[in-house]
Amino acid sequence: MTKTKSLTLNDARPALLTGALLIAALLLTACAERRADKVAFDGVFFRSTASKVDKQRDVFEVTVSPASSSIEGAREAGRYEATRYCIENFGTSAVDWTEGPDAEDGTLRIANDRLILTGTCTP
Repeated sequence: MTKTKSLTLNDARPALLTGALLIAALLLTACAERRADKVAFDGVFFRSTASKVDKQRDVFEVTVSPASSSIEGAREAGRYEATRYCIENFGTSAVDWTEGPDAEDGTLRIANDRLILTGTCTP
C-alpha cells in the first residue's frame, strides 16, 4: 500500500510567500511604468485632461492643474495634452486655438486653480 501525505499550511507557506512576492513585484513595476509615462513641465507634474465639447470631437477643452504651481509649466502641459488629444482622435497634431497657451497672462482663463484652454483639431 502507498501512503499519501496530506498537505498542511506549513507545507504551502513557501509557495504562498513566493506568489505574494511575485504579485508585489508586478504591482511595483506597473506603478513605476505609469510614473515614467508622465512628463514634467517646468519641474512640475500637472494633472491634465482633454475632452470634447458637446458632441463635436474636433472641438476640445483642456484643463490643467494646479496652475498656481507654474503658469508657464501649466501652459506647456495644456499644449502637450491638446496635441495628444488631436493625434489620438484625428491623427494630426495641428490645433487651432480659441483660448490657447500663448495668450497673455491676464487673458488666460483660470478657475479653481485650473488653467482652461479650448481649441479645435485641424487637418
